[in-house]
Amino acid sequence: MKKAAFVSIIGLSILALSIGSCSKNSSTTTAPTLYDSLGGTALVQDPTAATGTTIEKGRLLIRSILDSTVFVIAADTQINKYFTVLIGELTATPQITSGYEALSKNLTDFVCVGTGAKDYTYTGKTMTAAHNPATNPRISMLVDNGDFTEFETDLFAGALKNGVPASTPALMSVGRIVESLRSVVVQR
Repeated sequence: MKKAAFVSIIGLSILALSIGSCSKNSSTTTAPTLYDSLGGTALVQDPTAATGTTIEKGRLLIRSILDSTVFVIAADTQINKYFTVLIGELTATPQITSGYEALSKNLTDFVCVGTGAKDYTYTGKTMTAAHNPATNPRISMLVDNGDFTEFETDLFAGALKNGVPASTPALMSVGRIVESLRSVVVQR
């Protein structure tokens, strides 16, 4: 799978996987979701929170990849121009992290829901609205096709920073989902 298809992880939350179930009178079985393949609902220590604070393993992996991707994008001169508000906040003195924290939570919720997580809800903007400065003043301009591809490359780099190669079957599936969002994210 090429890097561009994998990077599509951020847009993936639109497509939740279906869960199959049997009738009420028979045993109930559910097919594993993509979220399950990414770590699922097993609770682990949240490395960014106080001792004793747990997080679902799937959510932790997704959040870690997305947070790493944000910093890869910040260093990428081809596409960091879309995030001047966020970069300005993170480089200000004193540093402002509320925008970054909100972005991290929204992106993580979006991807968790899109991969089949049941314990989260995405309440953010649609992909079209989120990527249009007329409806989201935190993005600097409309996205073009080449920059979407570069975003996918940066997402791949964020996954690699977390020890997740693009050849992982679950991430290949995520990549196909993200790529499916190209038509709603690219608006110029």
